Amino acid sequence: MAEEEQQEALLKKHYYENCPGCKVKKIKESQTGLPIRELTWISTVVICATLPISSLFPFLYFMIRDFHIAEREDDIGYYAGYLGCSFMFGRALTSVFWGIVADRYGRKPVIIMGTISVVIFNTLFGLSVNFWMAIAMRFLLGSLNGILGPIKAYACEMFREEYQALGISTVVTAWGIGLIIGPALGGYLAQPAEKFPSIFSKESVFGRFPYFLPCLAISLFALVVSVVASFWLPETLHMHHVSSELDESCEDAETAPLESGVKCKTQKVGGKASKKSLVCNWPLMSSIIPYCVFSLHEVAYVEIFSLWAVSPRQYGGLSFTTEDVGTVLSISGAGLLVFQMWLYPYLDGLLGPVVVARVGGVLGKYASNWVEQ
Repeated sequence: MAEEEQQEALLKKHYYENCPGCKVKKIKESQTGLPIRELTWISTVVICATLPISSLFPFLYFMIRDFHIAEREDDIGYYAGYLGCSFMFGRALTSVFWGIVADRYGRKPVIIMGTISVVIFNTLFGLSVNFWMAIAMRFLLGSLNGILGPIKAYACEMFREEYQALGISTVVTAWGIGLIIGPALGGYLAQPAEKFPSIFSKESVFGRFPYFLPCLAISLFALVVSVVASFWLPETLHMHHVSSELDESCEDAETAPLESGVKCKTQKVGGKASKKSLVCNWPLMSSIIPYCVFSLHEVAYVEIFSLWAVSPRQYGGLSFTTEDVGTVLSISGAGLLVFQMWLYPYLDGLLGPVVVARVGGVLGKYASNWVEQ
């Protein structure tokens, strides 16, 4: 009993009244059952970050064509590649920066900033009048949208330990939902004056800017998400300094026998704690490198397939419409969603995550070769 009282008293000293992370920690301890509301919040934020990425590809070819920057029709893919990669190029340059900001100032400011950037720059992208304006808007959208990294840390901090795996799985599932909704919005809402002449006239803003409607729909959704995040999304980062009294208590706990079960971790501000270089951390890098390769395959498939599908048959394409491309990409996203929700948990429990990743890499390689043939 004395050990339990000492442990409980020590743990209570970790809570600070004005610390948002401590408040969330207290709430987690009192939670019972599946955290449906928190899962919904995280899913909505991830979908908001995914929609601008995937909605572009069904109409990318036609947008470049309407800019009249390509001298020949078979040069459209060359310029489409620059426009398609501008978003990811901006993300690659600033992702580490937004991670540092999230660790220092909180996850919530990064999430709100990312959703506001979608509202502003995705809307301006739909109103682009030339190729260079579109490039600039997509680059700024990618540079200022640093949601996907901090939201994974947020998912771990928001849930109890038994639900943390579910939180990470929710992020991937919401990504799959975004890959379903995004291409559908881009495919069915682009060029509305041509598809729905009885509703949208060619003289209206949607007739003069044929790719504005899907961007506007996504921006309005992001506006709602930013309002929800501003008022109802709690901060999970611990913002307090460790007192000397707590340091001494933790040192006593660390010298106590392991059977007591007391664990304490302190972070001394301004100390010279040795940190192993991330580049030399091989377990970490061995996870990041395959993730980069799989991400390359995913994005390359979406962009290359979209350009190939809408290209004229005389150039080896399929002459698909924006609706056709949106339908195919939505089906692909639905496949990812089904696998992530039902098949992956079973395979992960049966084979383990490493074996599943290896099998997925091999199958992806053979599938790519089959498509090329």
